[in-house]
Amino acid sequence: MGRDKREEAIRLRKQGFSFSEIRGFVPVSKSSLSLWLKDILLTKEQVHRLRRKGDVARSLGSKTLKETRIKKQGLIIDKAISEVKLLNSIDLWLIGVILYWAEGCKQKEHNPSQRVAFSNSDPFMLQVFLKWLKGCLKIPQEDIIFEIYIHKTYEKTVEELSKYWSFVTGYDKSKFTKVYFKKNKVHSYRKNRGNNYHGVLRISIRKSTDLNRKITGWIAGICEKLSVSGIILKKYKKIVY
Repeated sequence: MGRDKREEAIRLRKQGFSFSEIRGFVPVSKSSLSLWLKDILLTKEQVHRLRRKGDVARSLGSKTLKETRIKKQGLIIDKAISEVKLLNSIDLWLIGVILYWAEGCKQKEHNPSQRVAFSNSDPFMLQVFLKWLKGCLKIPQEDIIFEIYIHKTYEKTVEELSKYWSFVTGYDKSKFTKVYFKKNKVHSYRKNRGNNYHGVLRISIRKSTDLNRKITGWIAGICEKLSVSGIILKKYKKIVY
């Protein structure tokens, strides 16, 4: 019986079958096939066929893995979304303070009069920040200033940029006339280089020096409530006050 399997495997191999195909007809281990077929040479046509077959299999396998990964990602995200409960005004206030702590302009010893300013390219983050300004800080619309910064390499017009950011924020296009085209070199490692990139939007507030100081106090208060190291907190206060 073992000899019959060996002869059948050799016959199939000479016809150009792959190991996996042969094992479909001859149920033996890969090690046995390797031993039996090590001296069998394939023609160029047979080698090309197996390579093409392998490429197709790898492509299908990669596609299947990608689809599985996308499906899994969607399930995880949907579940995570459901875990976020209804947010109230206190939640929004805290989110806004943390956002500003991460991305906002802070007052320094060399610039103690820095007004409130926040820059980012993430549309969702910017929308949340604007909701914070309006809902928690009660900032009038006329006191909000928008500035767009983008490298001239992206070849976007003022009209395109103002239309895009107006759509993102819900503010009138007339609020987005300040556009600054940067001339410095664009580094190749940057990921946001496609046609969908519309630069960075800077949101600042008129006459908001004292408000910036107040936000600094909120940040320090959060640190105190969470029992952040007193030494670090004192150092932080010294820097920003």
